[in-house]
Amino acid sequence: MTFEEIYKVYWPKVYRQCMGYMNDPDTAKDIAQDTFIKVWQHLPKFRNESSIGTWIFRISVNSCLRQIGKDNKMPKSELPNEIFEEILVNDEPKVEFLYRCISELPEVERIIISLELEELKQKEIAKIVGLSESNVRVRIHRIKEKLTKKFQQHGR
Repeated sequence: MTFEEIYKVYWPKVYRQCMGYMNDPDTAKDIAQDTFIKVWQHLPKFRNESSIGTWIFRISVNSCLRQIGKDNKMPKSELPNEIFEEILVNDEPKVEFLYRCISELPEVERIIISLELEELKQKEIAKIVGLSESNVRVRIHRIKEKLTKKFQQHGR
């Protein structure tokens, strides 16, 4: 893949992932751009030990965590798949609320659910976060339950 193809495929996904962390469009855009600068700089060194997407998402996660560290603050601390899909496709206010809820999750949970929303395979998510695939599966279920409760509490 050329850099242009990589950018075209992964920009929207990386931006959404950054929004999950930062919950601020300008900051998310800046971090996503920073991610692709790093991808551009290091693409010749990419060793294909994982998929290109896994590598890019790891760069993105690290960039978000570095920004959170620079800010010296953390963002405030089972949705059935059909509901997730409906929210993400049809309802902008619910999407914003979803990302606000995600930004309140602990760091590892934010990473896991952001990657799940990008439809990464659970095996790839496990590699990125350093957990077993079965542990990732259980955590995704629990995260979806937490998010469902938040939606129900806010009548969404």
